[in-house]
Amino acid sequence: MNQEQLIRKEIQLSIDVKRQILEDPVLIGQIADAGKRMADALRSGGKILACGNGGSASDAMHIAGEIVGRFQKERRAYAAVALNADSAVMTAVANDYGFDEVFARQVEGLMTAHDVLLGLSTSGNSTNVIKAFEKAKEIGGTTILLSGKTGGKLRAMADVAIIVPSDVTAHIQEAHVCIYHILCGLIEEALT
Repeated sequence: MNQEQLIRKEIQLSIDVKRQILEDPVLIGQIADAGKRMADALRSGGKILACGNGGSASDAMHIAGEIVGRFQKERRAYAAVALNADSAVMTAVANDYGFDEVFARQVEGLMTAHDVLLGLSTSGNSTNVIKAFEKAKEIGGTTILLSGKTGGKLRAMADVAIIVPSDVTAHIQEAHVCIYHILCGLIEEALT
């Protein structure tokens, strides 16, 4: 396979995953439900907490940036925090409690029952995200999962589980970008 064929193949595989989402009324409904819950939280004075590891950590920061800054509309800032963005907190918690607790400790300190925790985990089995979801449930907050593959352990823990129909991490993450951009658009549409 030459370079051009490889490029076309990868683009087509990414399109195919998004087409599966487009044609799945359950997934479309879950995205709509997540957008409504996030907008409702912000409308009531709550905030969005986002977390993930690796590429999903970058996505959590991207989401927070779109919510606090703006996505497509000029509007007031909304409250959002990427839990993986504060290296001092993360390293202190990792040092004192272990890496599995880096998000749960922040959820304990920052989350209220009016807030939404958005967890990104392509496998659905990231222990630190699992522990964050457990802590969010104790507090009474809403949990939304962006995952892939089977959704792993987090699927059953989430109030809304959006599972991308793929086993390929790169294609799952590509679909996550599309989905969270849609969520940001739904939030802006609901609140402006």
